[in-house]
Amino acid sequence: MTVRQDQLKNGFRIVSEHMPGLQSAAIGIWVTAGGRHERIEQNGIAHFLEHMAFKGTERRSALQIAEAIEDVGGYINAYTSREVTAYYARVLKDDVALAMDVIGDIVLNPVFDPREIEVERGVILQEIGQAYDTPDDVIFDWLQEQSYHDQPLGRTILGPSERVSAFSREDLSGFVAEHYGPEQMILSAAGAVDHDALMKMAEEMFGHLQPRKGLIPEVARFTGGEARQEKELEQAHFALALESPGYRDDAIYTAQIYSTALGGGMSSRLFQEVRETRGLCYTIFAQTGAYADTGTTTIYAGTSADQVAELATITIDEMKRAAEDMSAEEVARARAQMKAGMLMGLESPSNRAERLARLVQIWGRVPSLEDTVAKIDAVSTEDVRAFAEQMAVQGPAALALYGPVSGAPTLAELQERRAA
Repeated sequence: MTVRQDQLKNGFRIVSEHMPGLQSAAIGIWVTAGGRHERIEQNGIAHFLEHMAFKGTERRSALQIAEAIEDVGGYINAYTSREVTAYYARVLKDDVALAMDVIGDIVLNPVFDPREIEVERGVILQEIGQAYDTPDDVIFDWLQEQSYHDQPLGRTILGPSERVSAFSREDLSGFVAEHYGPEQMILSAAGAVDHDALMKMAEEMFGHLQPRKGLIPEVARFTGGEARQEKELEQAHFALALESPGYRDDAIYTAQIYSTALGGGMSSRLFQEVRETRGLCYTIFAQTGAYADTGTTTIYAGTSADQVAELATITIDEMKRAAEDMSAEEVARARAQMKAGMLMGLESPSNRAERLARLVQIWGRVPSLEDTVAKIDAVSTEDVRAFAEQMAVQGPAALALYGPVSGAPTLAELQERRAA
């Protein structure tokens, strides 16, 4: 497999990887315009814009967009995260040009029909309402808000309903004008693709765009804080976050190995102690996520009202114990899980196309898999123990609780236990 990368004169980037033996391809446009690029009065507009891309262009109606891809057996979708918005499709190899044409059309030529804006506004308001009815979704929005209080990175991707209710056609067009320049876009494709053909299509479709400077997002500051909402639910939902490295810091590999060993699988410490030994919950996990300039290690569990206090304190105790006796065997197992997960995921052209786009966005290039594996293998048991100590006792923390949580400890109490 060969990765190729090019750039048009206006800064538009193209990256692809041909995967021999495949009959299909994944292709998409990744735009560096996510939730953290919004001003406060724009909160939720990147996601609204993603929805509107499928509601009609100058050449196609909403139905024609869907039919163009589904008539050839493919699928098309999009997502908005805090740092990117992506529009992508999966098709058979003979339909790559069609997919490219449709994706380019919805990115470049949305008409923002006022009637469709009102229809989609209703859909998004329903999506916001559904999120509030899903405790193990909304609790992560609250945790993010407490982690990065009063900052773009801490705001929800969906946005508050009052702002979504007020967005106009001009607001959508204005966000495109601010953020959808050629230098903010990456065309990424993997599978049965021809890089030279992609380059030609990209030049024809995006080569006319004028360069424009993207807005630099506010530097993130992990603040910490507590969000607690009492509600009559079957379970008490508990989520704890601590600052960890951003994805440009090689320490991200140590952080990910640590969270895997702590709560990344059935053999992990939290799963074994909290669920298997004590039976305090059905679901518990730890994970590490990263952004350009920061990251978070998060622990989540759902439990009963009378057990949430015990679960919270045991979680802190297990974090402290990991700093003392994390074993070489645990680190080796976490390392193997991390490498296997990455390599198995890359058997999918969709996952591979997304990886290419993200790496180009982060580094401006695609580091080899061998380099990444070498960095994972270079993490020692001592590295993980040192990181575990940092997580256990240092720095601010964010806490979110939802459900029958009156008996749960406060953040101040958990911080005292960390320091003890």
